[in-house]
Amino acid sequence: MRHGLIYLLLLCSQMSVSLADCLGSKVFSIIKSDINGNITKIRAVYDQDPAKYVTLQNILETEQETYKEEWPKVGATLALMWLKRGLRFIQVLLQSLADGERDENNPNLIRVNVTKAYEQALKKYHGWIIQKIFQAALIAAPYRSNFLKALSKGEEVKDEDCLANVRLFLVNYTATVDAIYEMYTNLNAELNYTV
Repeated sequence: MRHGLIYLLLLCSQMSVSLADCLGSKVFSIIKSDINGNITKIRAVYDQDPAKYVTLQNILETEQETYKEEWPKVGATLALMWLKRGLRFIQVLLQSLADGERDENNPNLIRVNVTKAYEQALKKYHGWIIQKIFQAALIAAPYRSNFLKALSKGEEVKDEDCLANVRLFLVNYTATVDAIYEMYTNLNAELNYTV
């Protein structure tokens, strides 16, 4: 694949925007907006010199040299850091659904799945106010049946068929997200501040 990880990242990111749409509520539009904003920042750097930025690591290493002490708190490096967290949120949410995790008292709600995704991917980076906003947004999470129908683009598809497609999607999606996390670890680029 000519563009390697950058191509996969942009593909996964665009799919994540579509998945965020499936969550429905305007409250979840924050996730979509954040993902879109970070994609735009990364793509702007990539588009400056696609031959130079063959991989995401090329971008991060160039920014490390360019920004010196400010790195990794700036540029595409910072945008990718937040993007990978949003991608992990989507990944954990889908994996939780694919694994059949449910609230025994309310099996048609996806709050358990959304909460798990938030706690694993984003919560530690959010301060008290953002965490409270998330808790309020959770009430607007769609029903499981509506979410699966949205994932199926409105078509009448059996839940198990939809979840089988989710499992297939997660193979490359998870590998891509894991590769980005590994790159951040190897470059010592992870930041743990809260917003």
